[in-house]
Amino acid sequence: MVKNRYELIQKLEAEHRLSAEEYQTILDERDDALTKAAAQRAEELCRKTYGNQVFIRGLIEVSNYCKNNCYYCGIRCGNQKAERYRLTGEEILDSCEAGWQLGFRTFVLQGGEDPWYRGTHAGRVTELVKKIKKAYPQCAVTLSLGEYEEADYQAFRAAGADRYLLRHETADAVHYGKLHPAELNLEHRKQCLYTLKKLGFQTGSGFMVGSPGQTNAHLAKDLVFLQELQPEMVGIGPFIPHQDTPLGDQAAGSVELTLFLVSLIRIMLPHALIPATTALGTLMESGREKAMLCGANVIMPNLSPTDVRKKYTLYDNKLCTGDEAAESLRHLTERMAAIGREVVCARGDFT
Repeated sequence: MVKNRYELIQKLEAEHRLSAEEYQTILDERDDALTKAAAQRAEELCRKTYGNQVFIRGLIEVSNYCKNNCYYCGIRCGNQKAERYRLTGEEILDSCEAGWQLGFRTFVLQGGEDPWYRGTHAGRVTELVKKIKKAYPQCAVTLSLGEYEEADYQAFRAAGADRYLLRHETADAVHYGKLHPAELNLEHRKQCLYTLKKLGFQTGSGFMVGSPGQTNAHLAKDLVFLQELQPEMVGIGPFIPHQDTPLGDQAAGSVELTLFLVSLIRIMLPHALIPATTALGTLMESGREKAMLCGANVIMPNLSPTDVRKKYTLYDNKLCTGDEAAESLRHLTERMAAIGREVVCARGDFT
């Protein structure tokens, strides 16, 4: 017997997995009532595991150089209008110190796939991680620097890196090919994620919502992949176009659908660390608060030097001042308190 959409939500909570067809049924039959019910249950599950805590991560955007030419990304190597920068080791450590003083206990080093850090130079990442862990042994270090070889990931782990974020973006190979150049392929990206899991990283994946050509069938595949991977962290956000990319004339993704998917992911992975992403806050002023009410429990304010924040433009109109700036942490704390959440100064590990 085919279950109705509410029965499928109950099955997901009980078994933490559904088939692609079942996920597609939920997505196809989504309405306001189902959205509200899923959000309520997701928030209850989040509070059951993590209470009312919101974990903060200090985001340091280390470089906007990238060897890749992804069709949606503003820092793609083919974007000649991008004003490139690369933080020095001293600037990165200074950003960590500023974050430490503000109460951050996780630092996230994010960047494009910068050739300066790659190949025989991958040791530069290793040395940087060692310096951060030596200076701040109580803090977690998260890397989000793209695809590397297993030996490099192993070296990052041995140096003390705790977590690694690598969004798969879409779990459908054909759709992946419409968003990326031919030299990039989905299977290699998936293999990187499984390698990270094997090496003991707290591993994060995720996908864009509403990328050009995406269907509910594609989203169903994303959800199936997440339940197979069992990541400790999942970050999703609406697609937002960048004017200087081949997809710059496409429409942005839906905030409402993104929030519904946050709820489904929380029900599927009740212990996951799920950020309220910058993209949500960019498209909707209260987007991150709404994500919290759908089961999210992480926010990543920006610790990057103020003079480079606007240069790390993955998409147009990116939120890079105000609450996204570390200096406004108090305002962010107040906004979370208004919805019954407490910003805590802790590593915020997966439990």
